[in-house]
Amino acid sequence: MKRPDANLHAAIAVTRFGLGARPGEITDALTDPQGWLLDQIRPEGADTPVNLSGAPFPSSRQRVLDFLAYREAVQTAGKDPDARKTAAQALNSETGAELHARAVLAASTAAPFRERWALFWANHFSVSVIKGEELAATAPAFDREAIRPHVFGRFEGLLLASTRHPAMLMYLDQQRSTGPNSALGQKRDKTGLNENLAREVMELHTLGADAGYTQADVTEFARALTGWSMGGKAGPEDQQGIFVFRPVMHEPGPRTVFGRTYSQDDEAQAIAILRDLAKSPHTADHVARQLATHFVADAPPPELVATLKQSFLETDGSLDHLARALITSPAAWTPGAAKLKTPYEFLISSHRAAGTTPVDLRKDLYGPLTALGQRPYSAPQPNGWSDQASDWASPDAIVKRLSFAQGFASAHAPLGDPIQVAKASLGARLSPAALTAISRAESREDAFAILLMSPEFQRR
Repeated sequence: MKRPDANLHAAIAVTRFGLGARPGEITDALTDPQGWLLDQIRPEGADTPVNLSGAPFPSSRQRVLDFLAYREAVQTAGKDPDARKTAAQALNSETGAELHARAVLAASTAAPFRERWALFWANHFSVSVIKGEELAATAPAFDREAIRPHVFGRFEGLLLASTRHPAMLMYLDQQRSTGPNSALGQKRDKTGLNENLAREVMELHTLGADAGYTQADVTEFARALTGWSMGGKAGPEDQQGIFVFRPVMHEPGPRTVFGRTYSQDDEAQAIAILRDLAKSPHTADHVARQLATHFVADAPPPELVATLKQSFLETDGSLDHLARALITSPAAWTPGAAKLKTPYEFLISSHRAAGTTPVDLRKDLYGPLTALGQRPYSAPQPNGWSDQASDWASPDAIVKRLSFAQGFASAHAPLGDPIQVAKASLGARLSPAALTAISRAESREDAFAILLMSPEFQRR
């Protein structure tokens, strides 16, 4: 496949692999667009959002304890609405602060590919606050602790970290899953096996729905996962709010999953299964297809999928090598922009084009993202937010994007020549039609709104 010219190559690097161009960014990438992206890969993982207050963000352990304290306060408050409101505000303030910090990082980072790569994996291993208030407490910490440190390590490490994290355990109802023949299961009639985590790990996180596993495989894996739980407030202090393995809940005996028998004891049994799932060719294919879909097209080029799958298998799931395989594949640099931005991507790229960052949590983040259909931390299903244009391009959704663009431009249109702003935002991807429309705008605000709603800005 022929490479695009240098100017288009730089624009693609910044707008497709990154999060939208900040002023001067396409120029920065012009000399070596591919190298500009490769330099953003680093062994320590993605950047960690920094609390704008200057205080460190609490760990997931502390957030779980905060939630338990909140629940106690609600029970104590009873019908007192003011007391309940105060307790809820204390719980939600840190969640909002983390959202704000993550958005500021995305809007201002000089390593946007690294951030997009982290956001892809956070959506792949999605947790959502729609499941309950406890997820509002732990979802941001999940992103910091289970995802970002591992996105350039091995897939196995990312899988283990996400599966064992309290947020995932709570989201998929794992913490109380009990083997029927376990010590606890034989004593209590109300305990039971929960298959949610086992099913979603196989279907969404590893093998994919069409890998050929059976319901029996899911059940056996769920039995192996019994005992994977988290410490509550009634337990030992050093175990509160973190992953714990409870032998009393674990289903004894060997398990056969996807054609292989596992005779390990206790926690080691599920770990062995997870490691094999992480190495499966089905997982390599599933991950490769999702990455190619996210970065290039809703119907991704088969040659790109094949390249990514080969990299995954040859490097034992090394995610830094996988990122390099994506960046260096000619099939990832197709000139046409096929991917429609999600609302979050649209909002962040608008800030990057303006050279601004979100300031007000409600006005700049919760409000517009909710109106555009992507309320923060609220993916509707365990498979995360959709990567398909058809789910974001309804007539009503486009009208709402227009309303956002007009309001955003009114508040944030950059000073200076609108034509130069447009060229800095899209580079060689800026079409003559968009350029003409921007040049005919009656004001800077109108010109910037036209840029934000142009097909080439809406797509990447």
